[in-house]
Amino acid sequence: MKMIYLLIAASLLITHAAASTDPFVGKWKLNVKQSKYPAGTCPKKMVIEMSSAKQGVQYRSETTYENGRTIQTSYTADYNGVQAMVVTGHGMFLPVSLKRIDSNTVVASYTRGLQLVATSRRVVSRNGRLMTITTRSKDRSGQDVYTKGVYEKQ
Repeated sequence: MKMIYLLIAASLLITHAAASTDPFVGKWKLNVKQSKYPAGTCPKKMVIEMSSAKQGVQYRSETTYENGRTIQTSYTADYNGVQAMVVTGHGMFLPVSLKRIDSNTVVASYTRGLQLVATSRRVVSRNGRLMTITTRSKDRSGQDVYTKGVYEKQ
């Protein structure tokens, strides 16, 4: 019986240690000056908070635009490619699936119906202080749109 408790305790410690080493976990603030967005689309302010959850992350963000509009977004997703619902202050949004490429790189894919509408590649620097999110999506006319958000760990 003691052996079972020891195995359970050891697995919990290993799970906690793995979760706490996830470089994406923490609070990230957008550096507007280093970021690149199409004219008039860059947020005035954006903060992302990620915490460990199972085999992935719990994601929360708050974005403020130049016109004063604010959007809160949240989801919990594993790094296994299974879709999770993104919730905003206005209800549901696009489902997201996360795939870990390596310890410092995650690809987030957003779909509408069965169609891929955006892909974001998140990369945390080796020193863990910067996260760059490069996103490819389409505008209303079907043209590719690229954005690059640079975030500093707080």
